[in-house]
Amino acid sequence: MPRDRISITIDKVLLNWIDREVKSRRFSSRSHALEYVVSRYGKK
Repeated sequence: MPRDRISITIDKVLLNWIDREVKSRRFSSRSHALEYVVSRYGKK
């Protein structure tokens, strides 16, 4: 599926959490983490 590039502003605490999750290999990248969270939230 084609993807569009976006830019966001995010709280430093949340960005630190994302970076820790990427470092622990839960997510492959920041983009993967954000896409996962948004898709999970959007399905409710």
